[in-house]
Amino acid sequence: MVDVAVIAGSASDDPIVERICSTLMENGLSCERQVLSAHRDPERLEEYIRKSDCCLFIAVAGMSAALPGIVASRTRKPVIGVPVSGKLLGFDALLSIVQMPRGVPVACVGVDAGENAALLAVRILSLRRTPD
Repeated sequence: MVDVAVIAGSASDDPIVERICSTLMENGLSCERQVLSAHRDPERLEEYIRKSDCCLFIAVAGMSAALPGIVASRTRKPVIGVPVSGKLLGFDALLSIVQMPRGVPVACVGVDAGENAALLAVRILSLRRTPD
């Protein structure tokens, strides 16, 4: 079982994904990474979400930033969205992620703030551990 599944909407998001994975590993969490677009690969994305044994998803997305919401709509596991800077400095992605409809919760960190997404995942997943 992997602790965190990191999904990027595009290969161009790799620098952010790398920071996320590094921070997760530095904090003792395992992760796997995938590049799956909510628009270009919807069937593959749905299958990956359904089959993943992860405890939490981090979805990295720019432009329309549909990825975090799509992931959250397909699972009951926690989802953290990372908006990526783009033509509108990432504000378009930020607003897309934070304005989820009722019943589709997505936590959101700042634009390009992959490290914060990883640290939030560390805190969330620390709740499953029992004190020694």
